[in-house]
Amino acid sequence: MSRIRIAGVIALAATAISGVDARAGDPEDHSGQALEAAMARLVQMRSGPPGVAAVVQRGGRREYHAAGVRNLRTRQRWRAKDHMRIASVSKAFSGAVALSLVERGKLRLSDTIADLLPELPTAWAPVTLGQALHHTSGLPDYTQTKAFRDSLTENPRKHLTRRDVIDFVRSKPLDFTPGSRYEYSNTDNFVMAMMARAVRGRSYVTLLRSKVFRPLRLRRTTLPGGFRLPRPLAHGYVIDPPDPAADISEAISASGAWASGGLQSNPAELNRFVRGYVGRKLFGRATQRRQFRFVKGSSDPPGPGRNSAGLGIFRYRTRCGTVYGHTGGFPGYTQFTAATQDGHRSVTVSVNEQLAPDSPRRAIRAAFKALRKVETLAVCAALAQRG
Repeated sequence: MSRIRIAGVIALAATAISGVDARAGDPEDHSGQALEAAMARLVQMRSGPPGVAAVVQRGGRREYHAAGVRNLRTRQRWRAKDHMRIASVSKAFSGAVALSLVERGKLRLSDTIADLLPELPTAWAPVTLGQALHHTSGLPDYTQTKAFRDSLTENPRKHLTRRDVIDFVRSKPLDFTPGSRYEYSNTDNFVMAMMARAVRGRSYVTLLRSKVFRPLRLRRTTLPGGFRLPRPLAHGYVIDPPDPAADISEAISASGAWASGGLQSNPAELNRFVRGYVGRKLFGRATQRRQFRFVKGSSDPPGPGRNSAGLGIFRYRTRCGTVYGHTGGFPGYTQFTAATQDGHRSVTVSVNEQLAPDSPRRAIRAAFKALRKVETLAVCAALAQRG
């Protein structure tokens, strides 16, 4: 892929680091058939993704739905165990690590950057762990800087260290007084993971394994340090007609996203994660009550229904009911995963193209609107009564 094409992808996606059955439009139809019809329409759109995968689970009954393909060259269908980048859903994992440490008294939501990370800019000193979890910290978002975008354009596969990322915003003051308002920032999760490392003296990868992967039996979920993805994989694409589709599955290093968006998983394990995360498998009810203090704010990209922001989690109030989870967007991929508060009903929707509501391209905005319809129908299917 040419450097010019990569630059175009980064310009559109840098913040991510980040024949149809008419019944699909019936608000009373919560069936898997309606969901599959909406999925089919999505992949048939002019700038729609090559493929879409959905996991819908009600108690012990899990259904897997797929439309389109995971690989445009081989025309293979997307399977539940195919690897993919989970983008900003990685933030829910860093939230899980932090809140599990809060549960055990190793971290406090009131711990500040001054307390745990004195090497960071003095201007950031008053920011607390809770504010970073809530996206009310005021920390400047490194993905919005020209320096970060220039770095990706020059060498998308370059390995970026934690210091490299912080250096993109080290000289910048806070965007606003901590706690005064909500503003989504990818820097929040870098700081959150660095706080967890500071109190435990272990690498973030080690903390992920001990606090999240092992308890939830996530054997195929990892945090890559480079641009490679495990096999088999669902290839991620840029769809920009009339140009041919560009496979960017391994075009960009995950190191620049790290705790903010660098993890990879598969639909089956992502579904298992959200059930455990929301269903209190990693921390108890008291900690969840603190997590579920919602403020006005949307995940990025927005999830279905009306969005509100909690600590490392978002609430999605849809016409069929309320679920809790996270979304994500990374060049080549868009993700949504959520569950009911008891973790018994869950949904995961993945597409192998980055879609966003604020894209400069009308066709992408239209495809994102269709994706949100798929997400809503998936939630409705998960919350539907059996029989």
